Amino acid sequence: MTERKPNLRSVRELTPTLQFRTIHGYRRAFRVAGSGPAILLIHGIGDNSTTWSSVQAKLAQRFTVIAPDLLGHGKSDKPRADYSVAAYANGMRDLLSVLDIDSVTVVGHSLGGGVAMQFAYQFPQLVNRLILVGAGGVTKEVNLALRIASMPMGSEALALLRLPLVLPALQAVGRCGGAVLGSTRMGRDLHEMLRILADLPEPTASSAFARTLRAVVDWRGQVVTMLDRCYLTQSVPVQLVWGSHDSVIPVSHAEMAHAAMPGSRLEIFEGSGHFPFHDDPERFVEIVERFIDSTEPAVYDQDYLRDLLRAGISESTISGPASTRVAVLDAMGADERSAT
Repeated sequence: MTERKPNLRSVRELTPTLQFRTIHGYRRAFRVAGSGPAILLIHGIGDNSTTWSSVQAKLAQRFTVIAPDLLGHGKSDKPRADYSVAAYANGMRDLLSVLDIDSVTVVGHSLGGGVAMQFAYQFPQLVNRLILVGAGGVTKEVNLALRIASMPMGSEALALLRLPLVLPALQAVGRCGGAVLGSTRMGRDLHEMLRILADLPEPTASSAFARTLRAVVDWRGQVVTMLDRCYLTQSVPVQLVWGSHDSVIPVSHAEMAHAAMPGSRLEIFEGSGHFPFHDDPERFVEIVERFIDSTEPAVYDQDYLRDLLRAGISESTISGPASTRVAVLDAMGADERSAT
């Protein structure tokens, strides 16, 4: 059993500041604020660290909060590189090491949820707790637009955004569509999708987006799943947060992940879409703080992990209604699962 260092390097400013570190020759951007136990906020595909602006400063009143721009996103470099969830998990490990942070509560949204789960799988000794928000990587279902964008013609479609007036016209159509669709499942997330789309015309950004997307999605849906190793989180406190009207990753994925993760907690934001922490940031901060206050940090035990791996997954560890348990088992029994 490895004993962790109790003290973290303090960052005193409560207002997030943009900083940079060069790791493996690539510039990594991140926003950091606060002092105390560390929280790592990982954004979703096409997004960046500013997506956490409504909650980072509030959390920084009690914690050291680090919100990186993933490689290929935001202010970070956008090289021709490996954009798999495993590579992103490595990048998070390297950034924390450079910042002299030994363990964190990891919060991941969308793609960032898949990265968070992969980070916990690859580096369990660094994880205090896990909070997954509308997380990718549960099972196949995902928004049709992302499936289309993952196809070869998707790159050409993204390239059209560089032409004059194409993006403004698309945004205008989107705003009209949002007004018509209102608070429906699709309308709930449309303005967020348009916000992300605005960053993609730049060639290196659209290329990085395409590479990242194709690492996790194809025309049939998501190509990675965490369900077959969720049982390994038995010693890690896990909080799931989802919007009931999520049009990107349906709320049924939250129920499946909750069933597959023994002892996990689930909070559903009624009426929210894919960004529940935007819709109700105060409630989100309250959930994070209550979760941290009411749980002890995970203690890494190599012998316990070895025993779990040898025993493997068991149907007895899957909870919830019969229909949910069957859905979890069906997803884990699928022929097309991506193992790393």
